[in-house]
Amino acid sequence: MSSKLDVLTPQNSQVIFIDHQPQMAFGVQSIDRQVLKNNTVALAKAARVFNVPVTITTVETDGFSGPTYPELLDVYPETPLLERTSMNSWDDRKVRDALARGAADGRKKIVVSGLWTEVCNLSFALSCLKDTDYEIYMVADASGGTSVDAHKYAMDRMVQVGVVPVTWQQVLLEWQRDWARKETYDATLNVVKEHSGAYGMGVDYAYTMVHKAPQRTKHSAPRLDPKPA
Repeated sequence: MSSKLDVLTPQNSQVIFIDHQPQMAFGVQSIDRQVLKNNTVALAKAARVFNVPVTITTVETDGFSGPTYPELLDVYPETPLLERTSMNSWDDRKVRDALARGAADGRKKIVVSGLWTEVCNLSFALSCLKDTDYEIYMVADASGGTSVDAHKYAMDRMVQVGVVPVTWQQVLLEWQRDWARKETYDATLNVVKEHSGAYGMGVDYAYTMVHKAPQRTKHSAPRLDPKPA
C-alpha cells in the first residue's frame, strides 16, 4: 500500500525552499507575487512551529538572482544557503546530502516550495523521484511559474509521475491535525492570524469578540470617544 496514504506529520516530513530570490520572483506571472511571498513565509513559519527540518537552496545569487527573501531568512537566520549553478537542485551534492540526512531519520516526504514551477521545481522533482524512494509534495501556492499555463502544466506533469499537489495551509493543518495538541495550538493559530487572510481575521474576531481575549497587537494610545462636529 502506498505510503502516500499516510498523512503529513512533523516526523515524516522535511521542507526545501528553492530559489526564492527577487530575479526569479520578477518572472512569476501565475500568482500575485506578494501573495506568493506571504505563502512562502507562512510555510516557513509552519515548519518552524513543528520543528520540521528546512533546506534553503539558491542559484546564481551574486550573478543573477539576488539574495533570498529577507522575510524567509528572518524565520531561519541560522540555516545555511546552499548555492548552486544548476537550475536543477538535485544536481548539487549539498542539496542531496541535506535531504538524505532528513530521510535517514524517516523524513522521506519532501515538501517543496520554489521558483519557477516549470523549471527548478519540475526538474528537481523528476530527478529526485527517479533516484530515490522519497515522495514529493509540491506546494502549489508557495511556488510560481512564468505564466498561468506554465505553472499549471508543470503541476500536471508532476502529478502524472506521482508528485502530490498541496497548499501551504493544508500542510500546516495536516501537521497540527488535532486541536487537542496544545503544545502547537497557539503557534499554529498565530501563523493563521498573520498569513491566512479571511480565516485569520475570523480567528482574531472570535478571540476578541466571542472569547473576550485582548487584541494581539500592543497599541498604547487611547481610543477617543465620538465627538460630533
